[in-house]
Formats: sequence, C-alpha cells, structure tokens
Amino acid sequence: MTPALQSYATDDDEALPAAVNSVLRRRDFLEPAVDLNDKVVLVTGGTGSFGKHFVKTVIERYKPRKLIIFSRDELKQYEMAQQFPVEAYPFMRYFIGDVRNVARLEMAMRGVDFVIHAAALKQVPIAEYNPFECIATNVIGAENVVQAAIARGVKRVIALSTDKAANPVNLYGASKLASDKIFVAANNLAGADGCRFAVVRYGNVAGSRGSVMPLFQKLIRDNAEALPITDPRMTRFWITLTQGVNLVLSSLELAEGGEIFVPKIPSMNTSELARCMAPHLPQKIIGIRPGEKLHEIMVPMDDARQTLELSDRYVIIPPYLQGARKTYLARGARPVAEGFAYSSDSNEERLDARGLQAMLADNFA
Repeated sequence: MTPALQSYATDDDEALPAAVNSVLRRRDFLEPAVDLNDKVVLVTGGTGSFGKHFVKTVIERYKPRKLIIFSRDELKQYEMAQQFPVEAYPFMRYFIGDVRNVARLEMAMRGVDFVIHAAALKQVPIAEYNPFECIATNVIGAENVVQAAIARGVKRVIALSTDKAANPVNLYGASKLASDKIFVAANNLAGADGCRFAVVRYGNVAGSRGSVMPLFQKLIRDNAEALPITDPRMTRFWITLTQGVNLVLSSLELAEGGEIFVPKIPSMNTSELARCMAPHLPQKIIGIRPGEKLHEIMVPMDDARQTLELSDRYVIIPPYLQGARKTYLARGARPVAEGFAYSSDSNEERLDARGLQAMLADNFA
C-alpha cells in the first residue's frame, strides 16, 4: 500500500464510489479471454512498467512456449532476468534489439505468434526537444514492426497507444497518431489471410514510471513544502497496470484487424489528485508545460461516426472496414450518439480519494 494514501484505505468495498466499483470489479477487461498456452509471444519495450506487469500476468495465467522480451537496454534486461530468471521460467527469452532496426526485429520474430508493441519514446518534453529521435522510434519503429510481422507471418499484433494521440498538440501525441494510422492501415498490406493489427489506446497508468503519482510520492517523502500543479483545472484519464494488461490481452482475442480499442476508465482532476495524496501540503501553480493539454481526449468528436460501444470499451473502426463493423454489431455493440466525444473533463466516471487508493492498491497487488 502506498504510504501517501494510507489514510484513505478501506476494507468496505461498498464504501467505494459506484463508478470506482465498476472500474475495479466489473470492468476488469478479462473478456474475451485469449489463449496463450503453447504460443510464442514477443513484447517490444518489454522492460518497461507495462512489459514487466504483462510478463507477470502471462506467467500467472498461461504456459507459453516462448515469451520474448525485446528491448535495447541491457541493464534493464539484466534486472528483469533476476526477477524472471530463465532457470525458473524456461520459456523466457531476452533479446537485445531496437525497433529502429527492422532486420533485428525480423530475426526476433521468427516463429512468433503474437506481438505486443509497447516500445516508444513517451516523455512529452523530451520528444519536443529531440524530435528526430521521437520520430525514429515511434513512427519508423512502428513501420518496422509492421514489416517484420508481415514478413515473419505473425498472427496478431497489438500496438499500445495513448490518449495524447487523439487531437494531438505535441510531437509525442502526433507521432503516436501516425503510429496508430500505420497499424490500422497495415491490415490492408497484410491481406485477408495475413497478420491482424489493432491498437489499444488508454490514459495515464497509475503508479507507472512517468506518471505524476510517483513524482508526488517522492516529493511527499522528501518533505516538500508544496506540490507542483500545472493548472488547477487539468483532468486526466487513469487506468491501473492490471487493467491495461487485461485490456491488451482481451483485445488480442477480440481484434478483427484495424480497430482502436478505448477502455471506459475514470478521470480525475490533478489538483484533487494532489489534495488526496497530501491534504496537508499547499499546491504551487507552475503553468502548463510545452505540448501539454488541459484535458485529454480518447475518442474525438470527429471519430464518433466510426465508433461503437461495448460494455467496457469503445471501438473505433475505419469506415472502409465494414465487415468488422458488422461483426461487432452482431456481438451487441451499438453506435455512439452523433457528436459523442470521450474526454477527461466530461467523463461521467470520476475518482475520489478512496477510489484513487483502490486503484493504487490494485496496481501494486
């Protein structure tokens, strides 16, 4: 349990807000269930927060033939191999490589059934200052993953995206929008019987590297005099690592090819987040950083005509994939209303302090 939120812990599930209960219980994103037993799975960027949790989840639920970690940082791979040693998990493979290198990707994807593409440069200010590097990894890297997957006969690829890819205002978001377009269009390149590509788009991950929660926790531990807030009106979507991994796994099974899956998750005001984590600390307004939005959006209004709603997620389907649209309608999906937009400021599902605690407890379970 995170020390900064201990006072908000509760053993009474009924005390949690109804919206939070729905997120943590009914919306676990476990259905439909994919079968990874005796399959070969490769995760690009596999040493990150998502990759580690993905590996932990797969080990708990399945017996894969191989689970390949593809990343460029040897130290992180070494550290991950201490947590998941080959001696204890003989199906684990640690493969040094960069998504910028298509030849290395093709070598790594030999015999691979499923690819989870999590590698990316994700920090907004760093991407703004290093645009060539951002494009090389997030856009050219996406193209390389597509080419390697098609060349090696991979069955399915799920690419991780971000809320910043919808109506982007920064280079990171623009690069991930380009990546999303590449993976959606890749289904045309693969052919009717080839690899199926789809995208999962979600918001900030509670407790992950790069999110504001660990920053606030560090400042609280260091006895900071105040917590920095860019703008008191700012809102963000939040999801746990467990939910993110489950969403990817279920989307892997659900995908017809060409979809962008958007989970139904709660939003929270960042000023309220700071207040919940440290009610005793004042807040210092520092202003919005370059490339930062006041609110995030995951389904823009312009995409409403292409969006279907399921019980736990939205599915954006390109207009030229009418077959996939009919399949989802037959499964019980329904079109969203004209003019619909899924934005963090208008989202009806909100987190309060106890909901935030529940998310973090779930994240670190």
